[in-house]
Formats: sequence, C-alpha cells, structure tokens
Amino acid sequence: MSRYVLYDYLQVSGGAERLSLDLVRGLPGYQLVVSRIYEQARFLAVEELLGADGLRCLGGVGTRPLPRIAEALACFTWRTGFLRDAETVVYSGLYAPSAVFNQGGGARIYYCHTPPRYVYDWRDRYLVRFAPPLRPLAAAAFDALGRRYEAALGRMDRIIANSENVRSRIRQHLGLESEVIHPPVDTERFRWTGQGDYFVSLARLEPHKRVDLIIQAFLGLPGQKLVIASGGRDEARLKALAKGAPNIVFTGWQDEEGLRACVGGARAAIYVPTDEDFGMSPVEAMAAGKPVIGVREGGMLETVLDGETGTLVAPALDVESLREAIGDMPPARALAMREACETQAARFSKKLFLERMEAVTRSP
Repeated sequence: MSRYVLYDYLQVSGGAERLSLDLVRGLPGYQLVVSRIYEQARFLAVEELLGADGLRCLGGVGTRPLPRIAEALACFTWRTGFLRDAETVVYSGLYAPSAVFNQGGGARIYYCHTPPRYVYDWRDRYLVRFAPPLRPLAAAAFDALGRRYEAALGRMDRIIANSENVRSRIRQHLGLESEVIHPPVDTERFRWTGQGDYFVSLARLEPHKRVDLIIQAFLGLPGQKLVIASGGRDEARLKALAKGAPNIVFTGWQDEEGLRACVGGARAAIYVPTDEDFGMSPVEAMAAGKPVIGVREGGMLETVLDGETGTLVAPALDVESLREAIGDMPPARALAMREACETQAARFSKKLFLERMEAVTRSP
C-alpha cells in the first residue's frame, strides 16, 4: 500500500476524526495512520478498518504511556519510514504533518482544520493555563512546535482549508494560499424522526465551546429542556454548574444509533463556540431538519443561514441574548425551517466532499 491519510490520533468521536475515516472509506486504496486510538473514540466503529488493513496505529490503543502531543510527534517523526515509497499522502491535524520529512516522492497534500491556535491567535489563552513559573517554558514549547509545523507546511504540494475562516487564518499567520473544501456530513446518517420537546447540544465539553453559557441560559428557563449529547474534559465543571436541574440532561458520548435518535428527535440544536473553525455539528443537525441557534462568527457564517435555517446571535454572546434566541424558536418556527435546513445541509454532503478530494489526489 502506498497511499495514506495521516491524522494525529483518534481521540473522540469528533468531526476531524470522522473526516479522516471518511477519506479512507471513500477513496480506494488508502490506509489511515494515527498515533493512538483512545477509549473515547470507541463509537467511531473502526474495527472493520483494523481488520482489513485500512488503519495503522503507530502507538497503541487505550491509555497512552506518554503525553498525547509528545507521543504523536514521536510516532510521526520516527515511525513513518514507510512513507519513503508513498504515492500520495494526505496529512491532517497538527502533528501528523511532521511525517512529511520522511516522505520520499509522491504527492503531499495537507487538509487543514486550523493552524495551531496556541501558536498564533489564542497563544495567551493557552499560556494562562500554566502556573506563572512554567509559562516561559510553555511559550518556548509553543514556539518550537510552531517552527516544526511551518517547516512541514513548506513541504506540502497543496493545502486545503476546511472553511473560508480557516483559509483566512492560513493566509494571515503563515502567508500561504489554500483552497476550501468543506468537511463532509453524512446526510443519510442524520434524518428527521419527529419533533421532541428538547434542544440538543452536540459540542464537545471544552471551554471554548461555551456550553457553560447554554447551561446558564437553561437554568433560567425551567420550562425548556436541554440534552447535552457529548463529553469532554470540562464535563465535571459543567455538571456542577447545572446543579442537577431537571431540565438539563447529560447523556455522555453516544453511539451512532443514539446520536441519530437524539438529533433526529430534537426541536433545534444549539452550538455557540468561540470563532469555530467550521463546525460539523450544526450541519448534522440541519441534515436532520433541525434549525440551529448559533453565533454570528467563524465557520458558522458559512453553514447556518440566519433566519432561514436557524438564528445567529451576535459574537458578544451572553446568557440573556441566548435565552432570547431560545425563546424565539418555538416548535412551529422550528418546524417551518425543516425543508430549508435539509436543503442547506445537502451542500456539505459526503459525496461532494469525496468527489472534490479525489480530484485533488489525482492532480495535486
């Protein structure tokens, strides 16, 4: 086998992970290479790829012996000698591109979800997570990772951005040009199954996803129900914030059947991250005919049509504006948006994505 897709690791059942799997399942003759498969990614159903030599794990499965980033860099730097004879390699993620230095000939294509934000626009946000004495060391590590990343991108033949938003970041921070191919959504996977009495949040439980604002909004709306169908490192804090409110339910990560049922039966979805790269969850919700309450910035400007397939709240998001948007999405209005949502989601179908990516791999 001489055609590969390289991605950092299968950490959760997230959009970037699913995109990498879609590539190897949809493009003939490709093998996915990752540094590790984590327990939280169990719902990705990768067993058939492992059994058919469609997935290579350089580090292992389950708990890691090394810090995640360190292991990924080590794996892609020292365990990818097989790329010397590669025909085509599609790189994705932040650490897998380090393997490009081991590639001999062949095409080098980079699919960018975002440049590392801890190196560029969110550097200060990441540094404050460290104790003050450790910040100079963290800053030096960020700089080293940034240099490695930039050197790797300098070896690529073609750079694909997942959105116009990310294309702008690549140009601003790296001075490189790219083209946009939006991520795929399996529109056959998400279907309308009815209209329940709840709103659904699919965002990972991470600080920048601002699920805390959603919870605070529903704490003041006891007559409205919220289902949070995801997990993440912020889960304990968010559950404490919810205070056991009967109208807020945490389901944890869902398997495919559970996720489809949860989305397909909701009234609407809520997704309000800070400057999202692209955001696959809103498109998945629209594929099921569900409007999206989102935020008017980042990749959501490319997916949600304000007033037609949902409501986009001003970027200076607060609890009151979110409550107002929730109140302005009664069942009848949500139902009236169903057809427009399904039509908009079809623009991001897996079929169109694979056609465009296959064309890229044929003529890099």
